[in-house]
This record gives sequence, structure tokens and C-alpha cells, in this order.
Amino acid sequence: MEVNVKNSNNIISRIYPGSIAEELEIEVGDLLISVNGEKVKDIIQYRFLTDDEYIELEIQTKSGERVVYEIEKDYDEELGLEFTNPIIDKAKSCRNKCMFCFIDQLPKGMRETLYFKDDDSRLSFLQGNFVTLTNMSEQDIEDIIRYRISPINISVHTTNPELRQRMITNRFAGRLYSIMERLAEAGITMNCQIVLCPGVNDGKELERTITDLSNLYPNVNSVAIVPVGVTRYRDHLPHLEIFNEKTANEALDLVEGLQEKCLEKFGSRFAFMSDEFYIIAKREIPDYDSYEGFLQFEDGVGMIRKLGTEIVNYLDELPDDYDVREKTVSIATGKSAYEFINSMAELIMKKFPQVKINVYRIVNEFWGETITVSGLITAQDIIKQTEGKERGETLYITRSMLKADELIFLDDVTLEQLEEILGNEVVPCENEGHDFVDKILK
Repeated sequence: MEVNVKNSNNIISRIYPGSIAEELEIEVGDLLISVNGEKVKDIIQYRFLTDDEYIELEIQTKSGERVVYEIEKDYDEELGLEFTNPIIDKAKSCRNKCMFCFIDQLPKGMRETLYFKDDDSRLSFLQGNFVTLTNMSEQDIEDIIRYRISPINISVHTTNPELRQRMITNRFAGRLYSIMERLAEAGITMNCQIVLCPGVNDGKELERTITDLSNLYPNVNSVAIVPVGVTRYRDHLPHLEIFNEKTANEALDLVEGLQEKCLEKFGSRFAFMSDEFYIIAKREIPDYDSYEGFLQFEDGVGMIRKLGTEIVNYLDELPDDYDVREKTVSIATGKSAYEFINSMAELIMKKFPQVKINVYRIVNEFWGETITVSGLITAQDIIKQTEGKERGETLYITRSMLKADELIFLDDVTLEQLEEILGNEVVPCENEGHDFVDKILK
């Protein structure tokens, strides 16, 4: 029976050069039907089924003909196919109503994709997204175990079942720990996140959560603790406090005490606080080795220490007569990273005096001044707050201000549009020392 291509998620969009698929003359626009007789429902199942040394691949060509290919290959060797829908299925949306959800704090009128809340374990494995495990069927859990979806990133917040139900507003939220025990028993690796809310899941609740999670070590590999973000668009949402110097220091003291116990027991600190806590607490960020390979870097854990160390080391490697022309440039950054970025700019200018760098602290007027991270800065705030200031020939920003797969800010302004409005070249920098220094100098 011919499958309706128009309504299918598994249309082939790309054939890798030199791949098995190219050798078999499979074409873009063909349709994947099955692997080893099993209808492929998502990308995880596809990867699992195509790992074997011998597989039978059923394809429907653009002309409607069905062809079965018998393929012998190396174990884990990829076929070389990509699909128009990267997960070969519709992403599962989140049915929770978390008291701290950032998406619920978005203003009206933004692009539609920003309002989609995913809670899909497949995206956790493929893209590093965090999932709550509350929207999963028994079959979903069995699939994780069968297909060895590992590592999986889990939004925990608390292991207290009643408190988790209240924080997430989902009657199934209290099942979390029993699911995690099953995953650990199956050998699945998990990285966890806690969004810490003052007076809700901190203090004794935080101690309980970290202790419970540590009982699943090493399958629970690490825990990142990040402070709740509160925007000015919280109408009709529960009241939440934000961290101040006192409460941030209290949280750091508690976690550092637990880190010492975990280090003694496991040889790992296990739980790590995001950089924001140290900035709010006006406290020195831990040294490079304390982050144990930066397991939760994307959660802002150790980002400043890693980037700073890389910049310092790279500047030391560069000769004093390194070919750098005289120029003036600028950097736009958020409140929390301003002091750090300013200090890095000073180091560059000290080594290369011919380069003048203006660093501008961008206050987040779009979301509200309580949002201080650089990744949530909008183009309109950059435009307004650098107007009339010396931007030089190039303005540098962090790549995290832009949508992951597009050069567009959260307020729908493209990078090209920002350049046109400012009359400046605008260059995104990765959170990597070589990239940061090279782009500024060259």
C-alpha cells in the first residue's frame, strides 16, 4: 500500500555524501517505511534499529514503488539519512503548569514557536533539553529503557512528592523518584536540574533533594542548581521571591557542605550551583578544577570560570608582536556578566593597547530588571542602550542571545536587521576563549 507522503514525518531530506544510503541510490524525497519489519515511529527507534550489522530497510520511492534493501554494515555505522522532521514524530508538549515556568512569563504577541513548551525525552537525548517525566506513559518509560536513551536530562526541582505536585501542578509529578530508580536500575545516565525558588524548595527541601538524588549516583551523574527567573509579565501567576545576597549565600553554604560529603563519598562534588548564585552573593566563583569537566555548562554552571580561564591561557600564548591593527570595538552584555566581561576586555587591552574595547551593561528592560543573564537580552534593549555611545566598528554579543538554529533575537529582530539599525557590524561570540579573543582581535 502506498503511503501518503504529504502527511508523513519520515520523508528523507538529505543523503550524506559517501554514505551507505548514497551507494544504494536512495534519494531525497523518498520515504522511510520500516527497519527490520518494524514501522519507524521516531528517530530514537530508527537509531536503535539501524545499529545492527545486518538490517532490512524498506523505502517507498518518490514514484510510489516500495523497495527493501538488505544491508550488511559495521555495528553503529550510520546509513547517512536525515529527515524533514528531525525526530520523525510530533514533539510532545508539556502539560504542566510550573509556578516558575519562564514561557508562562512571556508577553503576548511574540512569535508562536516561543510559546511551545516541549517535554519530550527524545529531545532531551538529542538536544539536551530538560524533561519533567510527568507526561510519560508506561510505554514511553519502557522505550527509554529498551532504546537506551542516555543521557537524559531531568527537571527535578524537588524529590518531595507533595511539594513537586504543587510546584509543577501535575498530579503525576510525585512519581518522579520511582521512575528515576527504574531508569538507574536499567543503567540509564541522568543529569538533573533544580530551579531553586526561595522559600519553596530551598533549605531543608534542597538538602533532601540532593541527598535523594545522590543515592542514585553514578546513574544520576550531576545536578545543576539555578535560581528562579522572574520577569515583569507574571500577572495571575503565583508570587515568587528572587534571590538576594543573603539568601544566595545561604544556598551556597548549604550546597558546598553537601559537596564536601559527596566528594568524600563518591570522589565527585555531584551538585553544582550556577554562576548567578555567586554573582548575587558577591562571592568568588570556584576554581576551574572544581567543576569536574563542566558537566552542566549549558545551565550556566562554571561558564564564567571556563571562559575566563580559556581567555587568560590563550592571551598568554599569543606573542606580544601578534599582528593586530588599531581599532575600537564594543561588547554588549548582561548585568550578571558585566564585571567579568569588563575584566576580560581589560586583559585584552593591556596585552594589545592598539585595541580599544567599550563594554556596555545592558539592563533588561524587555523582561524586567530582575532578569540579568546575557542570553535573554533583546535587540531592542541593545539598540536603546547603546544609542549615542561609541560602538566602534564592531559590536560583539554572546551567541546565546540568538535562537539556537537562527540568527534572530527573542524579540524577532534578526542579526541583519540589528546591523542595519545600528550601522555596525554585529558579531556573535561562542562561550569559548579562543573564539572570543580571535573575533575581537581579527
